[in-house]
Amino acid sequence: MSHAQDPEIMNRLRRAHGHLGATLRMLEEGRDALTIAQQLQAVLKALDKAKTELVLHHIEHHLEEVTGPLPKEARERMASIAEITKYL
Repeated sequence: MSHAQDPEIMNRLRRAHGHLGATLRMLEEGRDALTIAQQLQAVLKALDKAKTELVLHHIEHHLEEVTGPLPKEARERMASIAEITKYL
């Protein structure tokens, strides 16, 4: 599956897009800096999660290209690797 077809990546990018649109509206409305900074943090977090998902998807996709379908144990280990990336 291509990265563009991965619903998790697309959903995360749509979320970031929505947060960014909200940030622009807040700026245009003259909202206070604290509120805008909080919204910008949401944009950054959404983009960071999308990037992580993209990288993990890329690794898994190309690993399977080389090895073939991953057995259940290998998928569980990949899930463990994916879980620890949230602490990067």
